[in-house]
Formats: sequence, C-alpha cells, structure tokens
Amino acid sequence: MSFFMGVVVKQYRLPKQTKLCKNRSFQAVYRSGKSYANKMAVLYVVPKTDGHRQIGFAAGKRLGSAVVRNRVKRLLREAYRLNQHKISQGVDLVLVGRQAMVEADLRAAARAFLDLCRRAGILL
Repeated sequence: MSFFMGVVVKQYRLPKQTKLCKNRSFQAVYRSGKSYANKMAVLYVVPKTDGHRQIGFAAGKRLGSAVVRNRVKRLLREAYRLNQHKISQGVDLVLVGRQAMVEADLRAAARAFLDLCRRAGILL
C-alpha cells in the first residue's frame, strides 16, 4: 500500500510466478479445464490443491496483427490485475481474447472478465 495525497492506494501487482508461461501448462489447462465463454473472452478453469493461483493470457492469430493481439492480451492482463483480489485461490486459469475484445476498452474487458469468473464460481 502507498499513500497518495492522504489517500491509501492499493498497488495490485502481477508477479512472474503467478503467470503460466510454458505451452505445456496452457495445454494442461485447455485439456482438463472447464470453459466459460462470453462475447469478449473465454475462461478456462482448473482447480488445484496447492492453494496458489496461476493465470495465462492468449490471443489467437485470427484476431489480427501482432499489435492487435498484444493489445488484447494487455487488456486481459490489466482486467485480471485490477480484480485478482476478488478471485479465489487454488485454481489455474487461461483467459483467451475473442474478436469483440479488439474494439473493447478496459472497462468492458473487466466487466467481461468478472462475468466469466462469476459464472465459473471463483469469485469470493
């Protein structure tokens, strides 16, 4: 926590150990996870026993150029980062952007992400 003009501001971080990086990890979540989808994104969820949460972000080539795909992943990361305290521990997640995410702003991305988490039953 830090102070800004007398107001307590929480800093939400996204440490490297909370991210899925290996293709093998993504594939394990795709294979054994349950998926939830809306217009903007697809969320894959796999329960774990160790009590930690890891997340991966993906955007397929169908969405457009590398610039577009990177923007979609940035939106997904930021939506997760700002709302990670609302999600239960002990799950692995993969969040995949869809075509509607290309034109979306952060508010719409966060709303779509929280909707998927509510449907998956992982909100606190």
